[in-house]
Amino acid sequence: MFNIHKQELEWGGRKLTLETGRIARQADGAVLATYGETVVLCAVTAAKSVKEGQDFFPLTVNYQEKYSAAGRIPGGFFKRERGATEHETLTSRLIDRPLRPLFPEGFYNEINVIAQVLSYDGENEADMVAMIAASAALCLSGVPFMGPIASARVGYTDGEYILNPTKAQLAEGRLDLVVAGTHDAVMMVESEAKELSEDEMLGAVMFAHRGIQPVIKAIIALAEKAAKDPWDLAIPDNTEMLAQIKKAVGKDITAAYKLTKKSERQQALAEAKAKMKPLFADADSATQQKAGKLFKKLEGEIVRGAILKDGSRIDGRDTKTVRQIEAIVGFLPRTHGSALFTRGETQAIVTTTLGTADAEQMIDGLDGLRYERFMLHYNFPPYSVGEVGRFGAPSRRDIGHGKLAWRAVHGVLPTKEAFPYTIRVLSDITESNGSSSMATVCGASLAMMDAGVPLTRPVAGIAMGLILEGKDFAVLSDILGDEDHLGDMDFKVAGTSEGVTALQMDIKIAGITEEIMKVALDQAKAGRAHILGEMAKALDHTREEMSAHAPRIETMQVPKDKIRDVIGTGGKVIREIVATTGAKVDIEDDGTVKIASSDPEKIAAARKWIEGITQEAEVGKIYTGKVVSMVDFGAFVNFMGAKDGLVHISEIQNERVAVVKDVLSEGQQVKVKVLGIDDRGKVRLSMRLVDQETGEELPDTRPPREGGDDRPPRSDRGPRRDGRGPRRD
Repeated sequence: MFNIHKQELEWGGRKLTLETGRIARQADGAVLATYGETVVLCAVTAAKSVKEGQDFFPLTVNYQEKYSAAGRIPGGFFKRERGATEHETLTSRLIDRPLRPLFPEGFYNEINVIAQVLSYDGENEADMVAMIAASAALCLSGVPFMGPIASARVGYTDGEYILNPTKAQLAEGRLDLVVAGTHDAVMMVESEAKELSEDEMLGAVMFAHRGIQPVIKAIIALAEKAAKDPWDLAIPDNTEMLAQIKKAVGKDITAAYKLTKKSERQQALAEAKAKMKPLFADADSATQQKAGKLFKKLEGEIVRGAILKDGSRIDGRDTKTVRQIEAIVGFLPRTHGSALFTRGETQAIVTTTLGTADAEQMIDGLDGLRYERFMLHYNFPPYSVGEVGRFGAPSRRDIGHGKLAWRAVHGVLPTKEAFPYTIRVLSDITESNGSSSMATVCGASLAMMDAGVPLTRPVAGIAMGLILEGKDFAVLSDILGDEDHLGDMDFKVAGTSEGVTALQMDIKIAGITEEIMKVALDQAKAGRAHILGEMAKALDHTREEMSAHAPRIETMQVPKDKIRDVIGTGGKVIREIVATTGAKVDIEDDGTVKIASSDPEKIAAARKWIEGITQEAEVGKIYTGKVVSMVDFGAFVNFMGAKDGLVHISEIQNERVAVVKDVLSEGQQVKVKVLGIDDRGKVRLSMRLVDQETGEELPDTRPPREGGDDRPPRSDRGPRRDGRGPRRD
């Protein structure tokens, strides 16, 4: 019934198995990849024809985690997998990025790549396994794919690189890096690091590239046994049509790219395109669409040729110069921290908001429920590029750019113990012409320092580009948007003065070499140093004083056996503390209490209340309390948080008191001395031994009764418990 083919290999200390022929046989290609006990199914389907008018490559990659893979039921109201989580979106992008450049130009058939996590062992990350499964499925499908690729994760601990580290090893190390590549070159890099040098980062990338070679060989071996016949793909010859367009508007395009202002350049290009249209006015719509694509190709040839020939860039800079930078902090009056970061025609308003533990982001995933105290959200409204368009929920791109900036600054954040705040950074891009994600990194660093977040060091980011023709290449610092679109690489590096904290690389060609990566890293280091210097002009250290609008958080420790007393039955006590004092109170399982408010007096009131609940009364110590109730034989006084004690009628005054209500009233503030605490915790108090005005202790001037018994006469002690009248001696 099944025609099963398998490839198995030992890889990174565990067995990797690639299987096809058993599952999803109606897909064009399907592979079940198993690594350890993590299992991912990837199925590829391709449309057999191109939709009319289609002029782009519609590749869609979807990665989905099944909660059953980890033996879990989804949390929340809906008990089934729904829309993609942030992690699923990021992984879908991670798989898409190295696959897309390996489809030939002019191939416009729609392709679906769907990867589903069926089993997860908690140790081997499914994203890397899914990428390998996707590459293998495409190689089996017969579609024109110039693969295979493979991917690997690299950790770095004690100067040693680790291939496919476990989660524990990643947590202990200084690097989390994912690399995808072909047999010959690196295609994609995504990483978070703790201030690694450029040489260490380059070493990690090349270590990963060497590590994926056995997997590439296994995919090729599987394809030799099970691949479908390759599709016939006719590549049209557009040489004559391109030459016709170049003759008509080539000079106009060249002139347009000498305009340094983006809006003027776009207007000149639009005029050149309009000048070209009459050449194909009588042609069919397909030919007119092709003319538009060739116009764009001609733009690339002109721009790339100028850069390689004489180093002349679109805006007149040389290959290493960074655009003019202006940074402003404290830009917004009511935010906890803010920065306006402008680099050329790219601009971001970045704000920092500080909150308490109850503002942490709850994340439900295969590893279970966890909480994240640092969030960075990126928004890219259409007006930032002078366009009209959709405005609303974040796109895949928005989520990806925000996560890159998150990785860049995450490694320099203070520990939760040193800075017990939840931190949210919001980046709103207001202008964009080249690397708004790196502007977000710079703005985030400044905004957090403005808010008083004690970063280890400021972080800056820079985007590098590449023009590659044969063996000739030029690496460009701080690329423009057009240089990104017309170039071959988007290479983003973020870091401090001490090292790299994040590295992301995407390319549009079939890979780059170690030599090019080294040049790009070294050139990025110089650019990053320049940007850090410009940022320091605005703010070069974390502010010692936080915004008056930011909450202050103080911590205190209470004994574990007192936690239930602070919380109270059903949370009654802690809710009363919050409602009465106006401060937020969070208590953890180890007895750590965090009290937050922008008003120090509210924090002090809540702290005093909690201390009153958790501290034990000391015999002989004087407290201030409040009369909460009165009985015939005395008054009950609340003197320590929720703790009450009895002031016997004989301990109210030195003089004899006949009726308690004659001298005391409910709610009255009094000063009391603790006389004793019995073995059941009941507290005896005295008012007569304390000066009610000053709170000073008074000498006991009352003569003791015979036998040393200073108790009042039996008749003053109230009725018997059985109601039979006064007690007798």
